[in-house]
Amino acid sequence: MADEKLESLTSGVWSERVLIITNDYEIKGIVFMPKVGKRNRLISDILNSTKSFIAVKNCSLEYRLLKDRDIEHYEFLQLNLNSVILMRPIGRDE
Repeated sequence: MADEKLESLTSGVWSERVLIITNDYEIKGIVFMPKVGKRNRLISDILNSTKSFIAVKNCSLEYRLLKDRDIEHYEFLQLNLNSVILMRPIGRDE
């Protein structure tokens, strides 16, 4: 029953592993969008959304200006889209 519940929650969304660069951080994680339209437009749909924030799951956060700081890991991060400089898809090994 738990597997069916999880599948029903996630079957209506696309997910993509991405690298997000802001002025201060490099963030690697998974973003989600509803399954409306085409999958290859996932990132542009997120960036052109009328929403102010994006949810990033299972992510790592690296400080760009302080490279000696430890990389932080979070299950969930809320990111203001106005701070995004670049967002691109990445593979599992990146």
